[in-house]
Amino acid sequence: MFWSHHPLSRLLRYGNAYHPKIAGAIACSILNTVFDLAPPYLIGIAIDVVVQQKNSFIAGLGFTSIKAQLAVVSLITFFIWSLESLTEYIYSRLWRNLAQTLQHELRVDTYGHLQELELSYFEQRSTGFFLSVLNNDINQLEGFLNFGAHQILRFAATVLFVGGTFIVLAPGVSWLAMLPIPFVLWGSIAFQKRLAPRYADVRDKAGLKSSQQ
Repeated sequence: MFWSHHPLSRLLRYGNAYHPKIAGAIACSILNTVFDLAPPYLIGIAIDVVVQQKNSFIAGLGFTSIKAQLAVVSLITFFIWSLESLTEYIYSRLWRNLAQTLQHELRVDTYGHLQELELSYFEQRSTGFFLSVLNNDINQLEGFLNFGAHQILRFAATVLFVGGTFIVLAPGVSWLAMLPIPFVLWGSIAFQKRLAPRYADVRDKAGLKSSQQ
């Protein structure tokens, strides 16, 4: 019940026609984060080749000489960075297009909805309030789709990928790496709850100022 009334759930229902693009943008954001996290792993593989040589992980794949193993590491590095650049371009383009399209459709639909309301509804609210919704609020939504959505996905993917690596490679101390995460989440949620009424107050004042111009 809570999720059905959550703003993000309502946004997904509103953008139902764009679900394939949203899914593609989410997938590219997650993949881009994974590729961004690859360099430390590649450095570890390279060190493994130098130290272990014929007993390294790459040698176990059939590449026995040091030169061949380093060539494999170089090819993997080139492949990963190419995919990182490609996914960054794709997710940036998808999120930007979604932001602009949904921003336009929301403004048109909101204005159309206002046209159908009774006159008594407008008597209780200032014109600046409606202008604030049509301008400031929808601009905030555009900013979320342009930048915020990717940052949230990046944070979640980083926690899962790095946390999973710690659990697999060092299960005894992995809890130390994961320990700060609940506090970070709690701090973010608490900050959002304190910020929301302040933003609402700023929006009301902006609407009042707009109605006086």
